[in-house]
Amino acid sequence: MATNEIHVFDPENFAKGIVNKIRLPGIAGFQLATAPPTYFAAYIPESKGIPASIQIFKREDVGQAQPVARRSFFKCSNVQLIWNHGSTGLLVIAQSDVDKSNQSYYGESRLHYLTTDGSHEGLVPLRKEGPVHDVKWSPSGTEFAVVYGFMPARATLFDKKCNPLFDFGTGPYNTLRWNPHGKLLCIAGFGNLPGGMAFWDCSAKKLLGSSKAEWSVTSEWSPDGRYFMTATTAPRLQVDNGIKIFSYNGSLYFKKMFDKLYQVEWRPAESTIYGDLPELVEQVKENLRIERTNETTNAASKTSNQVPKIAVAAPKPAAYQPPHAKTASAPKPASYRPPHAKSNIAVNAQLFGETNSSQEISKNALKNKKKREKQREKKAEEAASVNTS
Repeated sequence: MATNEIHVFDPENFAKGIVNKIRLPGIAGFQLATAPPTYFAAYIPESKGIPASIQIFKREDVGQAQPVARRSFFKCSNVQLIWNHGSTGLLVIAQSDVDKSNQSYYGESRLHYLTTDGSHEGLVPLRKEGPVHDVKWSPSGTEFAVVYGFMPARATLFDKKCNPLFDFGTGPYNTLRWNPHGKLLCIAGFGNLPGGMAFWDCSAKKLLGSSKAEWSVTSEWSPDGRYFMTATTAPRLQVDNGIKIFSYNGSLYFKKMFDKLYQVEWRPAESTIYGDLPELVEQVKENLRIERTNETTNAASKTSNQVPKIAVAAPKPAAYQPPHAKTASAPKPASYRPPHAKSNIAVNAQLFGETNSSQEISKNALKNKKKREKQREKKAEEAASVNTS
């Protein structure tokens, strides 16, 4: 891109110089489609009451200077141009530095969508007001996800005709990451957000799990699409540098901290050499099933080799007996007898020799009784001697 022009070169022979060019006065942005590189988009900002515009050109027909698609709009300071895989659709985030409604300090943003065949051109129907935090095409190029709106932000999945397919709900999110196979999506909140992550299966429209990775600076799926890595790196953050690797369902798989970590990346590999995730999951399930079968067989063999033990019946507990029943079976205490009654019994026993079979004779009463018996014997002996004389 040059001043007011786009120059085209032959990649097989740059010695030819400029082989074609197109003049676009005021051009400020340019993005070539990559898969395949058959189209390119140009951005011309608004000027003197003329609205800003996005124009799509076919690469082979640059000399004709006739766009195959065009979209004009106001309230735009800069744009992001995002092509899909297949070069059939273009997403445009138009950002304005000033929000005239004063709802956002960071300005205002809108999401536009254009197709190269001219079948669609307009705004993406977002259901919540606020900025567009992130938008990502799936690797297949047939659908895209958007996280947008004031916090808590909302995330929605659209097809290539801009029709909503599924709503992921709301949360503190501002980041989208598709796995290489395009079936799993991580919706996260990094930067100034607390680092929450939600892992979705977009084919089944099912939440697989959630996790948290605070202070993450970078994030990326592994080439096989089974693991998700986050990293806290310098110089963005000077403390708590390290990496975390999560499984596709959000469970923490690996963690390592460093004094200083400046960059971390997965080893490059083609995602096509790895099987699809459902095949890998089925393989893991089959391995687990075999392991459980072996464990069950080993447990059964151990049980058969053990000598059976004779069960000893435990003694039955005694039947419950209420407190009043226990009191009734216990011996009753003797009834109360005043002191003068005890004295009367002792006097009667001393004077009249009365005894009570239920009461014991005191020592004094027994002594007096013996004295009386001796006196009687003495009188009887005296009477007998008198008669003899």
